[in-house]
Amino acid sequence: MSTTIGSFRKKSYVGAVSLGYAPNGKRRRPKVYGKTKTEVRQKIRDLKKEMQTGVKAPANYTVADAVNDWLERGLKGRDEKGTIGKNRSMANKHLIPFIGKAKLKELSADDVDDWLDDRAEFLATRSLRDLLAILRRSIAHAQRRDKAARNVALLVTAPEGRPGRPSKALNLEQAKAVLTAARPSRLYAYLVLSLLSGVRTEEARPLTWDHVFLETTDGIPPHVAVWRSVRRHGETKTRKSRRTIALPRQVVEVLEEHMRWQKQERASRGMEWSPAGRVFTTRSGEPRTQPTSGETSRPS
Repeated sequence: MSTTIGSFRKKSYVGAVSLGYAPNGKRRRPKVYGKTKTEVRQKIRDLKKEMQTGVKAPANYTVADAVNDWLERGLKGRDEKGTIGKNRSMANKHLIPFIGKAKLKELSADDVDDWLDDRAEFLATRSLRDLLAILRRSIAHAQRRDKAARNVALLVTAPEGRPGRPSKALNLEQAKAVLTAARPSRLYAYLVLSLLSGVRTEEARPLTWDHVFLETTDGIPPHVAVWRSVRRHGETKTRKSRRTIALPRQVVEVLEEHMRWQKQERASRGMEWSPAGRVFTTRSGEPRTQPTSGETSRPS
């Protein structure tokens, strides 16, 4: 494999790599062009690397193409409105408009650095890290389909951005105020479990009574088994999210009271116990989706 570089025309250079002969006897000598010898040498190095790895990145395949392909094909099975929607929104607002037109095979680590530094004036550090992760995963997806030889985004570290939004977590006094205000509501037990046990609200809504253990059994104190959520396919956020959580005495007492009220409500309405055995339901016994303010009073 030999290389030659020469002048092509004024202020332009051409480089060629000799790859022997094709089966038809024609000489294989691909050429690259550039405004400087340095640019041509880099293109020749990239060309040789493509030959060695067997990856020939499409000349017109852009960063936007890679990102859209990843969003379309690389996130199969993920929640369209959640994970996919969030990543698509981030990409459409802060990635594609700025570096989307760049050809993927020509994208450099400096290009990625410059783009992130520009966005750092407008976005928080967490958002910058999310953006970089989108680009990394998009290029990795392109690599698996032989559309990229290397992932330059792996060579870059997200810069510090603007201060993030203040935490929306409740402090102790705010949590007490919420529970006090919710005491007359049928959502009271739902809020107590969510605030005092560490169960996510998306995990509390599909919770069933057969996963709630309000008495000590075989030496195991009261606990709740978190196996499901309202996410797509009913899975918890991660596999490690499937867990057993011990229940404080206050939560046990509130859930015991909630169970008595639920039985009383069903009996007064002549309703059969739900086959699903949900802990938290609407007045009609249907599974609860999102907490609403329309149902304020608990069964009396």
